[in-house]
Amino acid sequence: MAARPILAHPSAVESVTLRAMASNEHGRAPWPTEIRLHKNRAALTVSFDSGETFTLPAEYLRVRSPSAEVQGHVPEERKTVAGKKYVEILELQPVGNYALRLIFDDMHSTGIYSWDYFLELGRNQARNWQDYLDELAAKGFSRERGAAP
Repeated sequence: MAARPILAHPSAVESVTLRAMASNEHGRAPWPTEIRLHKNRAALTVSFDSGETFTLPAEYLRVRSPSAEVQGHVPEERKTVAGKKYVEILELQPVGNYALRLIFDDMHSTGIYSWDYFLELGRNQARNWQDYLDELAAKGFSRERGAAP
């Protein structure tokens, strides 16, 4: 059975299966086999051909966006994004065969999430999340909407 392509509008399906573009031979990084946007749009589950599966909350994906708007152009420019506790993912847009652009309900749409970045976010989720909570606390910010400068 042929794999379905990524669909730009996730309301049409609850999950998509990605075609593996190469085998996992020769040390290639794990490749996603399925990306599932939860019905409530509050999380994305990404499964890899390595057997790893990660459920990544929309808030986590939004505050860790790989966009220059969030990450800056150098580490010193990285921003702490607050007030995103209830953010939702509106749309998934394929970017070539290597990434997705996520469109959030706060209209943030400039981050390109590569397969490697999804893998890094999943593998380091607990540490990244704690670092984020610590940054919020240190700056007096909140996860709640309207509570941050």
